Amino acid sequence: MLPADAADYPRGLLDLADPPACLYVRGGALPPVARAIAVVGSRAASPSGVARATRLAGDLARLGFTIVSGLARGIDAAAHRGALDAGGRTVAVIPSGLDAITPSHHLELADEIAVRGALVTECARGGPWGKGAFVERNRLIAAMAAATVVVEAAERSGALTTAAWARSLGRPVLAVPGPVERETARGCHDLIRRGAALCEDAGDVIAAIDVAGAPPSRVPRHGVLRASTPRRRTSARAATRAIPGLEATPEARVLAALGPEPATVDALARAAGLALPETLAALTTLEWAGAAAARPGQRWSVP
Repeated sequence: MLPADAADYPRGLLDLADPPACLYVRGGALPPVARAIAVVGSRAASPSGVARATRLAGDLARLGFTIVSGLARGIDAAAHRGALDAGGRTVAVIPSGLDAITPSHHLELADEIAVRGALVTECARGGPWGKGAFVERNRLIAAMAAATVVVEAAERSGALTTAAWARSLGRPVLAVPGPVERETARGCHDLIRRGAALCEDAGDVIAAIDVAGAPPSRVPRHGVLRASTPRRRTSARAATRAIPGLEATPEARVLAALGPEPATVDALARAAGLALPETLAALTTLEWAGAAAARPGQRWSVP
């Protein structure tokens, strides 16, 4: 049990009007809000949506972020799996007690998450107690993360409540667009129409956090969404340096070394304090994530 006055209680939860008096945690320490990203979406996800969530979560995990989601079928499970497969950390916030993992068909995934991250709930035991438990759970997902990304969502998807909670906390909300004829794209398109940032890759998430400006835990409780129009990804360098501890991964160190002017791999390796093979591997990951661009003459810069 983790009481609200404990030193390792997630400070982002204190921005809620009704933060849990205590949390029940199975696994490791919970991440600072500035190093966590929520990735949520439809249970009835399409294969392409699952692939996008897996890739996005994996890219963010390689950059040192912990992925927060709800363990549900579809996008949530894909986000957890993407982070785990990338060797990163992930947190599953569940609507039931730790003795009644929900959904039960993800017991094996829950065990993996507990080893490489954490399972979190405000429910002491049993449950979930009605549909309201899922909405209440969603507020915790939003409050624990610096930004919330919705990958696929129908017009009445529960993932939209997570986005609404994030918006009410002044945290960036991003949405991944999809084919106009797909039902699970309509919720994301509606979010974008109402000011959410369009998300194509991890670079968009980093830029949105930078646009938000202040550390999430200092944003006014009922602030407005401040990331509706992300800056160019040149801001990713500043965002990486501004997030405590994020510079520890090779990808983040190379990202911090990148600038608008193309630089050689040798120069980037020296600036990042890495060996050439590590730098090249990090650049490949960053290019895949949309946070770095290859230029003529074997040089690299931000996009």
